[in-house]
Amino acid sequence: MKCLIIAAGEGSRLSHRGDSKPLVPLLELPLIERVILTANWTGISDFYIVIGYNGEKLRKHLNQFSQNKNLKITYFQNNQWKEENGLSVLAAKEKINENFILLMSDHIFNKSILAELLQEKIVDGEIILAVDYNLKNKIVDIDDVTKVLVDDKGRIVNIGKNIKEYNAYDTGIFLCSPAIFEALEESSDNGDTSLSAGIKILAKQKKSRVFDIKGKYWIDVDDENAFKKAENILFANLKKVSDGPVSRYLNRPISIKISKYLLKKSILPNQISLFSFIFSMVGALFFFFGGYANLLIGGILAQMASIIDGCDGEIARLKFQTSEFGGWYDAVLDRYADAFLLFGLTYYAYFLGENLLYLFIGFLAIIGSFVNSYTADKYDGLMKKNLTRGKHYFRIGRDVRIGIIFIGTLINQPVLILFIIAFLMNTENIRRILIFYNKK
Repeated sequence: MKCLIIAAGEGSRLSHRGDSKPLVPLLELPLIERVILTANWTGISDFYIVIGYNGEKLRKHLNQFSQNKNLKITYFQNNQWKEENGLSVLAAKEKINENFILLMSDHIFNKSILAELLQEKIVDGEIILAVDYNLKNKIVDIDDVTKVLVDDKGRIVNIGKNIKEYNAYDTGIFLCSPAIFEALEESSDNGDTSLSAGIKILAKQKKSRVFDIKGKYWIDVDDENAFKKAENILFANLKKVSDGPVSRYLNRPISIKISKYLLKKSILPNQISLFSFIFSMVGALFFFFGGYANLLIGGILAQMASIIDGCDGEIARLKFQTSEFGGWYDAVLDRYADAFLLFGLTYYAYFLGENLLYLFIGFLAIIGSFVNSYTADKYDGLMKKNLTRGKHYFRIGRDVRIGIIFIGTLINQPVLILFIIAFLMNTENIRRILIFYNKK
């Protein structure tokens, strides 16, 4: 499916950050790149960009960007960019004669909104607008947002920035049929060149309906205040529902602060994964040296590695650098790191008391940890299916293991560390088996 993106306006309220609003970097990535890459994540690769103010600069930048990302970009020039945004949409009329996605170059949103919108079936002559029914959304600038009145059948009754009666907000994310062009031409002939005017015409024909985003994030990055809010939203959404308690309350708050710094560097997610692995291996090495000081250093390095291990995924998501290889590579390094850390602790405990029972406990800790990691994907997939939005589920995983190692080394209890990990991991594995059994 084609994707039309409006990027013709001046964006004067963010001019202090750059002379081309679509190219203003948000967390080191230009706004329009974020929009394009979000759409590309859903499978869209054919883009149509309407340029206007400072258009040549934007075109030059996107030409290089499209080559790097293997995307197709077609440009339309809107010389009337000072007018309402409906004229920007009309600029694409001659080239788009099929259903298409319409986006704004300065609207940042959760990628699942677009993925779910693309699953909607649209009839001829119809448009679907993604709306936010949360009128208490503190992210929204109530004086600037386009408001929507929706009836009980999900059809648009009225739309505009200044309407008095409304029950939803326009997110700027549309699934359109070519009928939008005829509606915009009619509204322009009537003296109103706004996109909302065209939507009103289709609404009168009962050809405009809505799609509920169900609380997912979106924001119109229109001024400095919204820009700061957008940064905070993107950082807040780095948290995962699969985060365990140690990750949620300790690791993630620290790793996000580190990622804020790393964003400004050219470091790649896979390099961060390797760096975290090296930290773990050095920590494990200290366990083999014996003595409380080495035990403590090893525990601290292991916890530092666990925190840094969150940064690779955070950077990958913020910069759209996620890949199947990256996820697999990180998981492989984590398994090696876990094995060496637990084997190092087992070695330390055994030579502390030369008790064969310690070797058995260490074996249970290692095998329990590996099975725990092996079952994680299926367990996470099952739990996410039944999860209420905004909630998280109970999970004992790697963050808990490393957290126990860290605390145990602080109090100089290597045998207790192994026993607790062996008990928790194998108990968690049994719990997961029972959950799957009951879901069959």
